[in-house]
Amino acid sequence: MQSPTSCLSPAALLAAAVLSIGVFGGSATAQDSKLVLYTSQPNQDAQQTVDAFEKAHPGIAVEWVRDGTTKMMAKLQAEFAAGNPQPDVLLIADSVTMEGLKRDNRLMAYGDADTSGFDESLYDADKTYFSTKLITTGLVNNTRAAMTPTSWHDLTSPDAKGQVTMPSPLTSGAALVHLATLTQNPDFGWDYYEKLAKNEALASGGNGGVLKSVAGGEKAYGVIVDFLPIREAQKGAPVNFTFPEEGVSAVTEPVAILSGAKNPDAAKAFVDFLLSEEGQTLASSQGYLPARDGIAAPEGFPQRDEIKLMAFDPAKALADEEANKKRFSELFGG
Repeated sequence: MQSPTSCLSPAALLAAAVLSIGVFGGSATAQDSKLVLYTSQPNQDAQQTVDAFEKAHPGIAVEWVRDGTTKMMAKLQAEFAAGNPQPDVLLIADSVTMEGLKRDNRLMAYGDADTSGFDESLYDADKTYFSTKLITTGLVNNTRAAMTPTSWHDLTSPDAKGQVTMPSPLTSGAALVHLATLTQNPDFGWDYYEKLAKNEALASGGNGGVLKSVAGGEKAYGVIVDFLPIREAQKGAPVNFTFPEEGVSAVTEPVAILSGAKNPDAAKAFVDFLLSEEGQTLASSQGYLPARDGIAAPEGFPQRDEIKLMAFDPAKALADEEANKKRFSELFGG
């Protein structure tokens, strides 16, 4: 059977095509404006982020895929090898991973991105990736512990011997960034980790295990990302989180546009949204410290300008990654 248009003249077909563009232009635009996002955000946060972005940009439909950063990167690297990367934009845990992608020319520079209110240390100098929040690593203690640590050095004191637990950088991306931050700092370096090892600190697993161990009283003190103990303390857990006086390390959940993005305009709109006051307020409502100055912190957190971030060089961290893991394993096992 012939289609309804098969008997039309060329002129009539052209007229029909023009008419269809006029009538169905919205559908064509929505299809052209599909944005593919790969993210390591927790599912609930990712859905909230996508919903808020689509509300602000109703002409863009977001298709998103979520997994942990390590697994997400394995998937993406396989796509690179096959010559068919799928995402337009990435929103993943840490800047070290982004530095690797930048090194391999996988990221698109977005020079016109509005970084108002962001410290220069929170985005790439070439504007290939941008921090969207601060997930800091600090100190946690059981509220029944003998002391409330206020300095990183408190974990190396005799009172803390055998009572410290921390996530392993072999497992946790935040712990790997923390390790790089402290070893880059001349006031700490590897001497600090040697002291932790001599003080019988335990390094194993991820941040969730640290929380469970300290809240349950198995260990008195821990090294942990901020939001876990702050949230649980609000629910009544016997834990206290402290931002150490020397400062904190942070993973920043950066966003970046892939160099081969099929829809770079939509990807730029997504970056703009995350960096905007609206996007940063959303991050705060999800329980994370906003990266942008002037946005109220979540309940239980000090204000952004009261938190001291320790200096961190993600490019050096990338170069030192394997050596850092090897030396850490020699000190703590794993």
